[in-house]
Amino acid sequence: MDIMLDLETLSVRPDATILTFGACKFSPYKQHEIVDGIYFRVSVDEQIALGRHVDDNTVAWWGQQADDVREEALGEDNRVSLDEFTKQLNRFIVGCDNIWAQGPVFDVVILENLYRQLNLPCPWQFWQIRDSRTLLSTHGDPRDKKKAGLHNALEDAVSQAQAVQTVFEQCGITEKR
Repeated sequence: MDIMLDLETLSVRPDATILTFGACKFSPYKQHEIVDGIYFRVSVDEQIALGRHVDDNTVAWWGQQADDVREEALGEDNRVSLDEFTKQLNRFIVGCDNIWAQGPVFDVVILENLYRQLNLPCPWQFWQIRDSRTLLSTHGDPRDKKKAGLHNALEDAVSQAQAVQTVFEQCGITEKR
């Protein structure tokens, strides 16, 4: 089983403050089969206290989003501590084959930076990282660009996983080689 993950943040730097995290388990070989998902609204206050970055331009960008999207990302309710977030993420990743992200130099790098800052071992190996952005740009992105849920980390992760499944199917990739 593979994992697709997605972050919403307050910066684009490796030490960005994470707003929300979403991930789902999926097999790239089985069309639209999403097994499990997790979603967290991560404590912004804890991250700010650690010195994680907030970019004024990114904050301004969030200000231009729809009210419901902005509230989901920036609202104060139901935030989890960094300790709870990393423990739950570690449990979720156990036994996975690959970690996918829409460009690993963003989501994966930010998470690895957070783990280093917290003096925690990263729950994956470098060789497990997969890049859906490159796959979708070279084989065609089947996603509807106007879909609802844009910038909800879990919905984005599911959409990205389904796109990978579609491309694998279109390319005739039915099993691990």
